[in-house]
Amino acid sequence: MDFMTDQDVQKYREDGYVVLDRLLTPQECEELRQRMEEVVERMDVPDHCRTTFSTYHDEQLQTQGNADYFITSGDKIRFFFEKGVFDDKGEFIVPKQRSLNKVGHALHAYEPLFKKVTYSAKIQGIARKLGLVSPVILQSMYIFKQPGIGGEVTPHQDATFLYTEPLGRVMGLWIALEDATVNNGCLWFIPGSHSSGITRRMVRTPKGTFPLTDFVGREREYNEEKFVAVPVKKGGVVLIHGEVVHRSAENTSEDSRHVYTFHIMDAQETHWSPDNWLQPTEDLPFQPLYT
Repeated sequence: MDFMTDQDVQKYREDGYVVLDRLLTPQECEELRQRMEEVVERMDVPDHCRTTFSTYHDEQLQTQGNADYFITSGDKIRFFFEKGVFDDKGEFIVPKQRSLNKVGHALHAYEPLFKKVTYSAKIQGIARKLGLVSPVILQSMYIFKQPGIGGEVTPHQDATFLYTEPLGRVMGLWIALEDATVNNGCLWFIPGSHSSGITRRMVRTPKGTFPLTDFVGREREYNEEKFVAVPVKKGGVVLIHGEVVHRSAENTSEDSRHVYTFHIMDAQETHWSPDNWLQPTEDLPFQPLYT
């Protein structure tokens, strides 16, 4: 039996997202969390990397865009921190394991446990069920959503950052390694909002100019009442259409909300924009999903 049903496909097409339970077992979730704990324990944080990750429009330009560290992270495993975790000397004021916003963007390529999940038979089955002809892996991230300080992610569409022509060729897969609840910062969606295109793009600026990225256009204003909370049980996955509007609130609870997430693109007759911040490299071209 297919892991993804015809009803799941219909919901994804209509709403722009769908939750599939039990992609991973509890043990597989714990193995990924344990491995990330080891990665974080060994991380070396150069001074210039002590930048804060944020999704507010202007702060994005200042922090991500100015930081070469971010724009060259597509084929590496790098570390991005929450606000307020360093003192003015750049030293941690919270435990190292509680300091990170995310780790990205090539876990799928260099970390065997994450690679195994990304290229699993279930993931390939999802892609085939959705009719993807030549899916490739674009990027991957581990997101921590730390208790008490896990930052808000403002309403956005993934295609703002991962733009293709035509649109509609990118899908995110968001795997809950712990229960994602309203209290600890689960995702919220506007159902059906994936059919109106995008109004904002994050693009690379010409070589030799700063900041390294800029935004073209502005995010729409969204009616808060249209957002629907989408809790996910540990081991479940949310499929996220590249144009569906989604957000998550701050985590004000005492529970973390660890997630492994990655994006795939159907490369069949698709043009990946050379203006996107993320670009394939010689070291890591976009790898085919089907093995």
